[in-house]
Amino acid sequence: MLKASYEVLQPPGNHSFLVRTFGRTGFTAPYHFHPEYELTWIVKGNGKRYAGSNMAGFSDGDLVLLGPNVPHCWKLQPTGKNRSVARSVVIQFTADFLGNDFFSRAELANIHQLFQRSSSGIQFIKSTPPLVQEQIKQLTEEKNNFKQLIRLLEILQQLAVSKEYVLLDQQRLIAELSPSNQTRINPIFAYLVENFRREVSLNKAAAIAGMTPNAFCKYFKRITRKTFMETVIEYRINYATQQLIQSDKTISAICFDSGFGDISHFYKMFKAKMQVSPLHYRQQFGAF
Repeated sequence: MLKASYEVLQPPGNHSFLVRTFGRTGFTAPYHFHPEYELTWIVKGNGKRYAGSNMAGFSDGDLVLLGPNVPHCWKLQPTGKNRSVARSVVIQFTADFLGNDFFSRAELANIHQLFQRSSSGIQFIKSTPPLVQEQIKQLTEEKNNFKQLIRLLEILQQLAVSKEYVLLDQQRLIAELSPSNQTRINPIFAYLVENFRREVSLNKAAAIAGMTPNAFCKYFKRITRKTFMETVIEYRINYATQQLIQSDKTISAICFDSGFGDISHFYKMFKAKMQVSPLHYRQQFGAF
């Protein structure tokens, strides 16, 4: 059964946290989750970021903090001149990597609040990413273990006091679910992430959830506040907007590449969602 895969992380030696640099292979990971916090800096690359129920574009400089067990993956844009160039730096650590009560101290109250917000996923914007990215670069170059730890705390404090951020799951749809509901809904999003550009089957989604199609439709709407097909269309339109802006493919090619099987249906759904036609959207925002 398709599911959001569980990733097991192990810092090297007796280190308390994990810092890794990835090339293109780092963007091929499936939709997955783990109990560690994760701070991801996209050094180079663009595509789609999936975090919980949120799907959004990412590009060079993207900086995101995810809380424990938020399912996620980054998928590179499949076309473009720089498709072979991609790099990211990922920092992962558990809630108790410095002891059970370390972050409950008064001096660390801001970081404690940052961790609480991260259950929704946090994207940092404006002037914060450049400041923190320089600190992350210094962390990756630091050889002294003690100084590495201090730099990580400085990074977390910088993020904690920043007001320049947006929550990815602003309605906290995934963050506030019970563990049992997360276990049930995460495989559905995994199925969507990997298949929305192809034919998506309601019966298949229902089977993954272990429910009848009718019960699944009611369950999915209660959890996400959207119907299953509304969510599929949203994924496809979101993907199409990126293709319209960042590629020179024809609109008909984008229609089929985004998972739509009919041009007229694509135009109708796109205009209903974006308030303009695909052609006008490209003329307004496209680079080609």
